[in-house]
Amino acid sequence: MASKRPTTIAEYISAAPREGQAHLRKLYAILKSVAPNAEQVIKWGNPFFVEPRFVFAFSAHKAHCNFSATLSALEPFRKELEKYKITDAGLLQLPYDQPLPEDLIRKIAKYRLRNMGDGNDFWAGMKD
Repeated sequence: MASKRPTTIAEYISAAPREGQAHLRKLYAILKSVAPNAEQVIKWGNPFFVEPRFVFAFSAHKAHCNFSATLSALEPFRKELEKYKITDAGLLQLPYDQPLPEDLIRKIAKYRLRNMGDGNDFWAGMKD
C-alpha cells in the first residue's frame, strides 16, 4: 500500500497491489449493490460497510484479498467455501490468481445483511 493513507475506498483500491485491483473492484461493487444504504468508510486502514454497525469489510494483501462478514455469516456456506481459507476471525481469503466467486460472495453478503442481529457479531462492539 502507498505511504499516504487512503481516505476513500476508491483510493484504497488504487493503492492496493495491481494484481488484486480487479478483484477488489468487483468485491466492492458486489457489496455496494447488496448494501446500498450502508455507510462506506475506512476504519483501521480497511474499507468497511456500516449500517449503523459493522456489516462487512474487505482488505488487500500481497497475493489475496480478505472478505469479512463474520464467522456466523460464513457458516451456512461451509460446503461452498471448502476450497477457500477462512481465518479464526472470520476472514475469507480470496486469492488473486483464482476467479472471484461473485455469486457466492453476493449470497454471503445478503445473508449477513439479513442476519446482523444474530448475536455472533465480532465487530458489534468495536468503535473507531
